[in-house]
Amino acid sequence: MLVIKRPQLLWLLVPFVLYIGALPFANRVEPVVFGLPFLFVWLLAATLLTPAAVWLTWRGDRKARERQERS
Repeated sequence: MLVIKRPQLLWLLVPFVLYIGALPFANRVEPVVFGLPFLFVWLLAATLLTPAAVWLTWRGDRKARERQERS
């Protein structure tokens, strides 16, 4: 059984999946979103979501460390 000691680190998979995992599915010019090709919009959204994923990881790790220090 796989036990993840720091599950908050799974948030860091979000940018990876958005950039690499979903790229073959998003690699198309049509449809056009806001006058931009779909791939460009997809990469822009991934870029904007990356800091949120890093912040969620940091917040979760900080809370886990605080709990560990109290124990």
